[in-house]
Amino acid sequence: MKKHIFLIGFMGCGKSTNAAVLAALTDRRQIEMDEEIAAGQGMPVQEIFKNYGEAFFRDLETELVRKLKDREPAVVSCGGGVVLREENVRLMKESGSVVLLTADPETVYERIRETGDRPVLKGHMNVPDIRQLMEKRRPYYEAAADFSVATDGKTSEEICREIVRRLDLDY
Repeated sequence: MKKHIFLIGFMGCGKSTNAAVLAALTDRRQIEMDEEIAAGQGMPVQEIFKNYGEAFFRDLETELVRKLKDREPAVVSCGGGVVLREENVRLMKESGSVVLLTADPETVYERIRETGDRPVLKGHMNVPDIRQLMEKRRPYYEAAADFSVATDGKTSEEICREIVRRLDLDY
């Protein structure tokens, strides 16, 4: 059995919310990549972007994915851009299953519009810009994923039971 379950997808697709439910359902630890990176740097992700830039942040993501190979089985809620590097995708596939969570741009907007902590959408918090960025990243997500699960109109319980069933896990 592969040990980690990596949840990937665009911001607002439900990675964090479903990671908590899935971790409980599969008796695994939950890891929030962005939180681990922020804790390791002693500053929020927004500050890392502002002070050091996106490339530095992406390096930190790669370093974390590499370190996860040696950890106990976990459900990993990945940052939205983790799939932009082929090395990250390779490392995730080597140490676990990669599940793409999807949602319509309108759903994403409704879920994230009140948050001010989305550096890649700074000044672009609207449905057309979200749709454009989602389309730009879609090929990366689809290439990385073992399978995808739509989250629109479903409860976390429904989403996570589908993931468990598709991974053929006991719970």
